[in-house]
Amino acid sequence: MTLVHRLTVDGRDYFLPDPVTGLKQQILEAIRAGGGYVNIPPLRGGPGIDILFSPGMPVTWSQIDVGGDLGDRGDDKSAGGADEEFGL
Repeated sequence: MTLVHRLTVDGRDYFLPDPVTGLKQQILEAIRAGGGYVNIPPLRGGPGIDILFSPGMPVTWSQIDVGGDLGDRGDDKSAGGADEEFGL
């Protein structure tokens, strides 16, 4: 299982590699200080991007599982047709 973290800042999405614990702490410190720039690392190589975080700015975190095995999913519909599903 590969997790990718999505950071949404003011309506814009940034995809980040694991781990993000240190980054979350930096963002929280910048907001507590009344505002400040935090470098958001890229998902794959490059310098990243500096974002100015300030109190009241909408920030959301979410985790996305990419690369999971479809055979392990509980909603696998391939094992049986509609007739079986409805008892026909």
